[in-house]
This record gives sequence, C-alpha cells and structure tokens, in this order.
Amino acid sequence: MEEDIQAVQRAAEVASEFVVAYGFQFVGALIILFIGWKVANWLSNLILTLCTSRHLDITLAKFFASITKITVLVFVGIIALGNFGITITPFIAALGALVFGSTIALQGPIGNYGAGLTIILTRAFVVGNTVRVQGVVGIVREIKLAHTQIVNEDGEVITIPNNNVIGEVLVNSFANLIVEKEIGIHYHGNPEVAIEVILLAIASVKDVTSNPKPQVGIDRFEDHSARIGIRYWVPTEIYFETMYATNLQIFNALKRNGIEVASPKQLVELSRI
Repeated sequence: MEEDIQAVQRAAEVASEFVVAYGFQFVGALIILFIGWKVANWLSNLILTLCTSRHLDITLAKFFASITKITVLVFVGIIALGNFGITITPFIAALGALVFGSTIALQGPIGNYGAGLTIILTRAFVVGNTVRVQGVVGIVREIKLAHTQIVNEDGEVITIPNNNVIGEVLVNSFANLIVEKEIGIHYHGNPEVAIEVILLAIASVKDVTSNPKPQVGIDRFEDHSARIGIRYWVPTEIYFETMYATNLQIFNALKRNGIEVASPKQLVELSRI
C-alpha cells in the first residue's frame, strides 16, 4: 500500500515539475498555433479574394491560396516548436530520409501530384473547358493536385488521375464540342441546293454556335452517291440534345425540298450453272 502511495506521489511530483517547467511554454505554443491558424486562414481567403477580383483562373487562385496557408502553418509550427527549445534540424533530416525512402513506393501518388502541379501552372485546361482524354470527354469541374474531375451531359462525374492526363494526347475544345456527320445524295441531285438546305436547317437550331460557323460541303465521292460532310459546334453540356434536334431539322428540310438521300445498294448477280 505504501509503495502505491509513493508511486502516486512520485507521479504527482513529476507532473508538477512538468507543469512548472513547461506549462507556460505549452500554453504559449497553443496560443501561437491558434493565432497562426487564424492568420493562415485569413491570408488564404485574402489571396483567394484578390485573385478572384483580378479575374484569375479559379484553379490558380485556389492553388495560390493553399500554398499561402501551408507556408504560414509551417512557419507557425517551427515557432511553436522553438517555444519548447526544440530545434527542427533533426526533423528536417528525418523528413528527408523518409521522403527518399518512400519515393519508389509512392511513385504513382507522387507522380499524380507532380502532374497536377504541371496542369495548374501550365494551364493546359481550366475549369469549364471541354476536354477529351483517355477515351472520355466532358466539362472540367475541378482540378486538384492528385486528380481532375470532369462531368458529362448525363451528370456523371469522371475522376482521372493527373498522371494519366500529362503525357497523353489531350483535346481541349473549351466550352463546345464538335458534331461531325455525313449524308449521301444521288449524283442526279444538286449538291449546291442540298448544302444550302442543310446550312439553313442547322442555323434554325438556336443552340448551335455561330462561331466557329457550321461547315457543309462534299466530303468524298462513292460509287452511287456523293457524301455531304457536316460539321458544327454545340455546347458540351447539351451535346446530344442539340445534335438530335439538328438531325431532325436536317431530315425535315431535305424531305421538304425533295432532296433524296442515297441509301446503300448492293448488286447481286445470279448465274445459272
């Protein structure tokens, strides 16, 4: 029993000595961390507001705000450690060894962050652009250091690791997406009339963009028909809706003007044995 009491007394003495020796330093460190956190948030919001007011790209604005916050917090952490008389040199050495040792194991994630930084700084695309990469297409919703999120017309969110974006062939068509079609007309028909009718039909659809303007012309010649090529741009977010509406307008216009669309034909010869 006496041994337990003595153990409790020793623990109380150690705790008392710790409070006396480090109590004020601990409270001071907490105060420094609290003030530093507030300052970091304030500076981060200030940078974001300034960048937004200067109409800077939202991705770059968020990146600069995040870097500012992280930098302030790192310095605050150093000051808080110094309040206990702790030097950060051993921590830096240990961190360097840890980074070096984990580089090989974390090549994928580290590569994603490096690729994300490249995307943000080079501005290959920004939020709101239409991109086609890795066989998918959609509007860029958010760019993060690790991945990029795009959303298609169906509202599906597609997440692509940034390492799969950098180094790939990337098509950026900004806010719009191109529609490419073909229609065959018989050689006895008038291609100039058909082209004019198709152009007017496309122009009647309000969501088709006028810049760049639609393109319609003879694309190639086949055995039984001339192929009329059709190219026009529509907003990505209503791509299929606008394309279907335009197809209907073109179909009705050709029918109304008596322009016959050529259908594929096959000639089968039967020989008597």
